[in-house]
Amino acid sequence: MRAALAAVLLGACALGAGCGGSKSGNTIAPTTSAKQRTRLFTIRSSAMEPTLHCAKGPVVVGCLGRHDDRVLVQLGKAVKRGDIVVFRTPPEAALRCGEGGLFVKRLIGLPGETVHEDAHGFIDIDGKRLAEPYLSAPLRLADTVHFGRTWHVPKGEYFMLGDNRSESCDSRTWGSVPAHNALGPVVTIIRGRRRIT
Repeated sequence: MRAALAAVLLGACALGAGCGGSKSGNTIAPTTSAKQRTRLFTIRSSAMEPTLHCAKGPVVVGCLGRHDDRVLVQLGKAVKRGDIVVFRTPPEAALRCGEGGLFVKRLIGLPGETVHEDAHGFIDIDGKRLAEPYLSAPLRLADTVHFGRTWHVPKGEYFMLGDNRSESCDSRTWGSVPAHNALGPVVTIIRGRRRIT
């Protein structure tokens, strides 16, 4: 089985990206601002590498950063395809990946769409190739388990994938996410002391 899910922590808050090399828990511990309705999370999973970094070390496999990235999430903001989203996993995630809770992934499929992963790791939505500039050829080809598979996204649900496909336990494994489980999109990535988005 793939590496166990990793947690994303900040103070009393933790957020899992789903798989990505750690055997730690998968809970979220956010810092909330009542004025802005935002929460800050720290990434401790390689499932979204290289977009979101976790710190290199013996505990989490596949991390590229010197420090864990932090992300600011806009609670309740509408999400769209391509957004990096924090969401509550469906129960099937815990059964299929060994851990559930709050994850961070990229929204790929919208309600009613058909998602297909071809024999080269490219994603098609309703028969049209999805542009994924954030995904390198090596990352695309590193996980052949789902090549040739097709999924239908039910009404009122989203299809979520990690950018580091071989280290991500995502909708390809445990299915779509009810739309009401989405907390909101990542609006800022903080790498070290720098805001990069």
